[in-house]
Amino acid sequence: MALNIIVLAKQVPDTHNVGPDAMTPEGTINRAALPAVFNPEDLNALEQALRLKEQFPGSKINVLTMGLPKSAEVVREALYRGADAGYVITDRSLGGADTLATSYTISQAIRKIGNYDIILGGRQAIDGDTAQVGPQVAEKLGLPQVTYAEEILELDSATKRIVIKRHIDGGVETVESHLPLVVTVNGSAAPCRPRNAKRVMTYKNAASPAEKAPEAQDEFKALCAKKPFLNITTWGAADIEADPQQIGKTGSPTNVKAVKNIVFKAKENRTMSASDADVENLIVELLNEKIIG
Repeated sequence: MALNIIVLAKQVPDTHNVGPDAMTPEGTINRAALPAVFNPEDLNALEQALRLKEQFPGSKINVLTMGLPKSAEVVREALYRGADAGYVITDRSLGGADTLATSYTISQAIRKIGNYDIILGGRQAIDGDTAQVGPQVAEKLGLPQVTYAEEILELDSATKRIVIKRHIDGGVETVESHLPLVVTVNGSAAPCRPRNAKRVMTYKNAASPAEKAPEAQDEFKALCAKKPFLNITTWGAADIEADPQQIGKTGSPTNVKAVKNIVFKAKENRTMSASDADVENLIVELLNEKIIG
């Protein structure tokens, strides 16, 4: 049995290196000051997809991302590692979307792709940390979902039964479900394999039309006519038949008032001995200050 797999991926600002210029004066993220990266847990999800592809020959992996035209970079990165094709949803009308509007847009694109067996994505994105989009996509598509997945232990192609290990607070669960379903993957899952040199050479010119300048469009079309696999499909809101009232800022009930960059600084330090008296005094002080208790 060959599987049709969709991997949800996001291009995010690299929040591991946040400096004083990471925020604009208005309190929003200064994306120009932070390099864009493949969301880490989405890479863990991609690795699970690649393992399924190896287990079931003939399987196909489509990568789906929503964002600016430059977010096609995450599709290329996935192609370098073993994915087969990708889709970029980009449209000015999608700007300012919260998780509800984002999940609606993604679910509409998944419906357009169709014919899927399993949808994989990271547990959450490092620029939002909500862990809501995956479960909301499952709800909108009417699919079962398994969250906090760490490993796909078993998949029976005949019965479409799947067994997944989840890493949750307090331990590990092994759960059983059926295809099709949505799975969100933890960062504690297996890391994604590196790029494959031959695939980099094959797909290095892959791009979405929206990335190309007007004067380069004809040349890119001619290249894709010879090598169709280099065309990363680009869809706007109309292409996925999205309701204008459910996308972007219009379809987002959540409004972010401001984002503040807070840098913690030590005001004082204290040197303590390992004596019982010093430890007891510290505990009493922490209790009195209601830091612990």
